[in-house]
Amino acid sequence: MKISEIYSQKKRSLSFEIFPPKKDSELKNIDATLEVLCQLKPDFISVTFGAGGSSNCNRTIELAKKIKYEYQVEPVVHLTCLTYNKKEIDAFSEVLTKEGIENILALRGDRNPDIPEKNDFKHAFQLMEYLGKKGDFCMAGACYPECHPESESRVSEIQHLKYKQDAGAKVLLSQLFFDNGLFFRFVEDCRIGGLTVPIIPGIMPVINAAQIKRMVTMCGASFPERFRKIIRKFEDNKEALFDAGMSYALSQIIDLLVSDIDGIHLYTMNNPAVAGKICEGIRNII
Repeated sequence: MKISEIYSQKKRSLSFEIFPPKKDSELKNIDATLEVLCQLKPDFISVTFGAGGSSNCNRTIELAKKIKYEYQVEPVVHLTCLTYNKKEIDAFSEVLTKEGIENILALRGDRNPDIPEKNDFKHAFQLMEYLGKKGDFCMAGACYPECHPESESRVSEIQHLKYKQDAGAKVLLSQLFFDNGLFFRFVEDCRIGGLTVPIIPGIMPVINAAQIKRMVTMCGASFPERFRKIIRKFEDNKEALFDAGMSYALSQIIDLLVSDIDGIHLYTMNNPAVAGKICEGIRNII
Protein backbone atom coordinates (compact mmCIF):
# COMPACT_ATOMS: atom_id res chain seq x y z
CA MET A 1 0.00 0.00 0.00
CA LYS A 2 1.24 3.46 -0.82
CA ILE A 3 1.32 5.71 2.24
CA SER A 4 -0.29 8.51 0.23
CA GLU A 5 -3.55 6.56 0.63
CA ILE A 6 -3.47 7.25 4.37
CA TYR A 7 -3.73 10.98 3.80
CA SER A 8 -6.10 10.76 0.83
CA GLN A 9 -8.53 9.22 3.34
CA LYS A 10 -7.89 12.23 5.60
CA LYS A 11 -6.60 9.88 8.26
CA ARG A 12 -4.16 11.02 10.91
CA SER A 13 -1.07 8.82 10.84
CA LEU A 14 1.07 7.20 13.50
CA SER A 15 4.48 6.04 12.32
CA PHE A 16 7.83 4.97 13.70
CA GLU A 17 11.44 5.15 12.57
CA ILE A 18 13.89 2.33 13.23
CA PHE A 19 17.39 1.58 11.99
CA PRO A 20 18.87 -1.72 10.80
CA PRO A 21 21.40 -3.44 13.05
CA LYS A 22 25.03 -2.89 12.08
CA LYS A 23 25.62 -6.61 11.55
CA ASP A 24 23.52 -8.97 9.43
CA SER A 25 23.70 -11.52 12.25
CA GLU A 26 21.82 -9.10 14.50
CA LEU A 27 18.81 -8.77 12.19
CA LYS A 28 17.09 -11.66 13.98
CA ASN A 29 17.39 -9.81 17.30
CA ILE A 30 15.26 -6.93 16.11
CA ASP A 31 12.13 -9.05 16.29
CA ALA A 32 11.64 -8.18 19.94
CA THR A 33 11.41 -4.51 18.95
CA LEU A 34 9.16 -5.18 15.96
CA GLU A 35 6.79 -7.31 18.03
CA VAL A 36 6.05 -4.34 20.29
CA LEU A 37 5.99 -1.71 17.55
CA CYS A 38 3.67 -3.62 15.25
CA GLN A 39 1.22 -4.43 18.04
CA LEU A 40 0.72 -0.67 18.27
CA LYS A 41 -0.68 -0.78 14.70
CA PRO A 42 1.37 2.00 13.09
CA ASP A 43 0.42 3.16 9.61
CA PHE A 44 4.02 2.70 8.50
CA ILE A 45 7.56 2.17 9.79
CA SER A 46 10.48 3.94 8.14
CA VAL A 47 13.85 2.20 7.96
CA THR A 48 17.01 4.28 7.85
CA PHE A 49 19.74 3.85 5.27
CA GLY A 50 23.48 4.25 5.82
CA ALA A 51 25.79 5.72 3.23
CA GLY A 52 28.90 4.09 1.89
CA GLY A 53 28.14 0.65 0.52
CA SER A 54 25.61 -1.87 -0.70
CA SER A 55 25.70 -3.79 2.60
CA ASN A 56 23.87 -0.87 4.24
CA CYS A 57 21.20 -1.02 1.55
CA ASN A 58 20.89 -4.80 1.92
CA ARG A 59 20.22 -4.59 5.66
CA THR A 60 17.70 -1.80 5.11
CA ILE A 61 15.84 -3.83 2.49
CA GLU A 62 15.93 -7.04 4.53
CA LEU A 63 14.43 -5.22 7.50
CA ALA A 64 11.81 -3.55 5.28
CA LYS A 65 10.83 -6.98 3.90
CA LYS A 66 10.51 -8.36 7.41
CA ILE A 67 8.22 -5.48 8.42
CA LYS A 68 6.05 -5.85 5.32
CA TYR A 69 5.72 -9.60 5.00
CA GLU A 70 6.13 -10.92 8.54
CA TYR A 71 4.37 -8.11 10.40
CA GLN A 72 2.01 -6.78 7.69
CA VAL A 73 2.98 -3.16 8.30
CA GLU A 74 3.94 -0.90 5.43
CA PRO A 75 7.67 -0.04 5.35
CA VAL A 76 9.12 3.23 4.07
CA VAL A 77 12.71 2.77 2.96
CA HIS A 78 15.12 5.68 3.36
CA LEU A 79 17.26 6.17 0.26
CA THR A 80 20.12 8.68 0.10
CA CYS A 81 21.75 9.90 -3.10
CA LEU A 82 24.75 12.15 -2.43
CA THR A 83 27.27 9.31 -2.54
CA TYR A 84 25.56 7.25 -5.27
CA ASN A 85 25.34 7.57 -9.04
CA LYS A 86 22.40 6.83 -11.31
CA LYS A 87 23.54 3.28 -11.98
CA GLU A 88 23.64 2.50 -8.26
CA ILE A 89 20.26 4.13 -7.68
CA ASP A 90 18.90 2.04 -10.59
CA ALA A 91 20.12 -1.10 -8.85
CA PHE A 92 18.47 -0.09 -5.56
CA SER A 93 15.17 0.80 -7.24
CA GLU A 94 15.13 -2.51 -9.12
CA VAL A 95 15.56 -4.43 -5.88
CA LEU A 96 12.81 -2.42 -4.18
CA THR A 97 10.44 -3.08 -7.09
CA LYS A 98 11.27 -6.78 -7.08
CA GLU A 99 10.59 -7.01 -3.34
CA GLY A 100 7.28 -5.15 -3.59
CA ILE A 101 8.43 -2.15 -1.56
CA GLU A 102 6.52 0.89 -2.80
CA ASN A 103 7.39 3.69 -0.39
CA ILE A 104 10.66 5.64 -0.33
CA LEU A 105 11.84 8.51 1.86
CA ALA A 106 14.12 10.21 -0.66
CA LEU A 107 17.03 12.02 0.99
CA ARG A 108 20.19 13.77 -0.05
CA GLY A 109 22.10 12.27 2.87
CA ASP A 110 24.63 13.80 5.24
CA ARG A 111 28.04 14.85 4.02
CA ASN A 112 30.82 12.56 5.20
CA PRO A 113 34.47 13.50 4.64
CA ASP A 114 35.37 9.80 4.56
CA ILE A 115 32.94 8.99 1.71
CA PRO A 116 33.39 10.71 -1.66
CA GLU A 117 30.37 12.47 -3.11
CA LYS A 118 29.26 11.76 -6.66
CA ASN A 119 27.91 14.20 -9.18
CA ASP A 120 24.59 12.72 -10.34
CA PHE A 121 22.47 14.00 -7.45
CA LYS A 122 23.07 17.12 -5.37
CA HIS A 123 19.59 17.46 -3.86
CA ALA A 124 16.82 15.13 -2.71
CA PHE A 125 14.31 16.55 -5.21
CA GLN A 126 16.62 15.42 -8.04
CA LEU A 127 16.48 11.88 -6.66
CA MET A 128 12.67 12.13 -6.52
CA GLU A 129 12.49 13.29 -10.13
CA TYR A 130 14.72 10.41 -11.19
CA LEU A 131 12.86 7.75 -9.19
CA GLY A 132 9.57 8.99 -10.60
CA LYS A 133 10.77 7.85 -14.01
CA LYS A 134 12.14 4.51 -12.79
CA GLY A 135 9.19 2.93 -11.00
CA ASP A 136 5.80 3.29 -9.39
CA PHE A 137 7.03 4.56 -6.04
CA CYS A 138 5.28 6.71 -3.46
CA MET A 139 7.83 9.23 -2.27
CA ALA A 140 8.16 11.08 1.00
CA GLY A 141 10.55 13.92 1.72
CA ALA A 142 12.28 15.31 4.79
CA CYS A 143 11.90 18.80 6.20
CA TYR A 144 13.55 20.83 8.94
CA PRO A 145 11.25 23.02 11.07
CA GLU A 146 14.26 25.16 12.00
CA CYS A 147 15.82 25.05 8.52
CA HIS A 148 18.45 22.66 7.21
CA PRO A 149 21.89 23.52 8.64
CA GLU A 150 23.11 24.34 5.11
CA SER A 151 20.07 26.40 4.12
CA GLU A 152 20.61 30.02 3.06
CA SER A 153 17.32 31.28 4.48
CA ARG A 154 13.77 30.28 5.41
CA VAL A 155 12.63 31.41 1.95
CA SER A 156 15.14 29.20 0.14
CA GLU A 157 14.32 26.34 2.52
CA ILE A 158 10.65 26.44 1.61
CA GLN A 159 11.49 26.81 -2.07
CA HIS A 160 13.46 23.56 -1.91
CA LEU A 161 10.51 21.87 -0.20
CA LYS A 162 8.31 23.12 -3.03
CA TYR A 163 10.76 21.50 -5.46
CA LYS A 164 10.25 18.24 -3.56
CA GLN A 165 6.47 18.53 -3.79
CA ASP A 166 6.70 19.32 -7.50
CA ALA A 167 9.03 16.32 -7.95
CA GLY A 168 6.40 13.99 -6.49
CA ALA A 169 6.71 14.03 -2.71
CA LYS A 170 3.35 13.04 -1.20
CA VAL A 171 4.22 13.79 2.43
CA LEU A 172 6.99 15.51 4.39
CA LEU A 173 8.41 13.99 7.59
CA SER A 174 10.08 16.50 9.86
CA GLN A 175 13.41 16.38 11.62
CA LEU A 176 13.23 16.35 15.42
CA PHE A 177 12.39 19.54 17.30
CA PHE A 178 11.55 20.43 20.89
CA ASP A 179 9.54 23.63 20.50
CA ASN A 180 6.07 23.16 19.03
CA GLY A 181 5.72 26.87 18.39
CA LEU A 182 8.56 26.65 15.88
CA PHE A 183 6.85 23.75 14.12
CA PHE A 184 3.51 25.57 13.88
CA ARG A 185 5.19 28.65 12.40
CA PHE A 186 7.09 26.44 9.96
CA VAL A 187 3.90 24.77 8.74
CA GLU A 188 2.21 28.15 8.34
CA ASP A 189 5.14 29.43 6.27
CA CYS A 190 5.03 26.27 4.14
CA ARG A 191 1.33 26.76 3.40
CA ILE A 192 1.95 30.39 2.46
CA GLY A 193 4.75 29.16 0.20
CA GLY A 194 2.42 26.85 -1.74
CA LEU A 195 3.02 23.52 -0.02
CA THR A 196 -0.14 21.44 0.26
CA VAL A 197 1.17 17.97 1.21
CA PRO A 198 0.82 16.67 4.79
CA ILE A 199 3.67 17.78 7.06
CA ILE A 200 4.26 15.24 9.82
CA PRO A 201 6.17 16.27 12.95
CA GLY A 202 9.04 14.04 14.01
CA ILE A 203 9.38 13.55 17.76
CA MET A 204 12.36 12.07 19.59
CA PRO A 205 11.92 11.44 23.31
CA VAL A 206 14.93 12.43 25.43
CA ILE A 207 16.16 9.29 27.13
CA ASN A 208 19.91 9.57 26.60
CA ALA A 209 21.57 12.95 27.14
CA ALA A 210 24.69 12.23 25.06
CA GLN A 211 22.67 10.88 22.17
CA ILE A 212 20.22 13.76 22.08
CA LYS A 213 23.02 16.35 22.22
CA ARG A 214 24.68 14.63 19.27
CA MET A 215 21.45 14.58 17.28
CA VAL A 216 20.69 18.21 18.02
CA THR A 217 24.18 19.22 16.91
CA MET A 218 23.69 17.35 13.64
CA CYS A 219 20.26 18.73 12.75
CA GLY A 220 20.43 22.19 14.33
CA ALA A 221 17.41 21.88 16.62
CA SER A 222 17.23 24.42 19.44
CA PHE A 223 16.81 23.77 23.15
CA PRO A 224 13.83 25.50 24.81
CA GLU A 225 14.59 26.48 28.40
CA ARG A 226 12.14 23.90 29.77
CA PHE A 227 14.01 21.25 27.83
CA ARG A 228 17.41 22.51 29.03
CA LYS A 229 16.25 22.18 32.63
CA ILE A 230 15.42 18.52 32.07
CA ILE A 231 18.89 17.81 30.64
CA ARG A 232 20.71 19.74 33.36
CA LYS A 233 18.76 18.20 36.20
CA PHE A 234 18.63 14.57 35.09
CA GLU A 235 21.51 13.92 32.68
CA ASP A 236 23.35 11.89 35.34
CA ASN A 237 20.25 9.97 36.42
CA LYS A 238 19.29 7.53 33.68
CA GLU A 239 15.92 6.51 35.12
CA ALA A 240 14.83 10.05 35.96
CA LEU A 241 15.89 11.31 32.52
CA PHE A 242 13.84 8.56 30.87
CA ASP A 243 10.71 9.48 32.82
CA ALA A 244 11.15 13.23 32.40
CA GLY A 245 12.02 12.89 28.73
CA MET A 246 8.99 10.74 28.02
CA SER A 247 6.74 13.22 29.82
CA TYR A 248 8.16 16.08 27.75
CA ALA A 249 7.65 14.16 24.49
CA LEU A 250 4.09 13.25 25.48
CA SER A 251 3.28 16.88 26.24
CA GLN A 252 4.64 17.83 22.81
CA ILE A 253 2.61 15.15 21.06
CA ILE A 254 -0.64 15.96 22.86
CA ASP A 255 -0.24 19.64 21.99
CA LEU A 256 0.36 18.72 18.34
CA LEU A 257 -2.61 16.37 18.19
CA VAL A 258 -5.09 18.84 19.65
CA SER A 259 -3.84 21.32 17.05
CA ASP A 260 -5.05 19.00 14.26
CA ILE A 261 -1.72 18.14 12.67
CA ASP A 262 -1.64 15.29 10.12
CA GLY A 263 0.09 12.69 12.26
CA ILE A 264 3.03 11.80 14.48
CA HIS A 265 6.35 10.27 13.39
CA LEU A 266 8.23 8.85 16.37
CA TYR A 267 11.98 8.30 16.38
CA THR A 268 12.10 5.11 18.45
CA MET A 269 15.90 4.56 18.53
CA ASN A 270 14.94 0.86 18.28
CA ASN A 271 13.63 1.07 21.84
CA PRO A 272 10.18 -0.54 22.06
CA ALA A 273 9.66 0.86 25.56
CA VAL A 274 9.71 4.36 24.06
CA ALA A 275 7.03 3.61 21.48
CA GLY A 276 4.92 1.63 23.94
CA LYS A 277 4.92 4.35 26.58
CA ILE A 278 4.09 7.08 24.06
CA CYS A 279 1.24 5.10 22.52
CA GLU A 280 -0.16 4.27 25.93
CA GLY A 281 -0.24 7.98 26.68
CA ILE A 282 -2.09 8.95 23.50
CA ARG A 283 -4.21 5.85 22.91
CA ASN A 284 -7.50 7.72 23.25
CA ILE A 285 -6.36 10.88 21.47
CA ILE A 286 -4.90 9.93 18.10
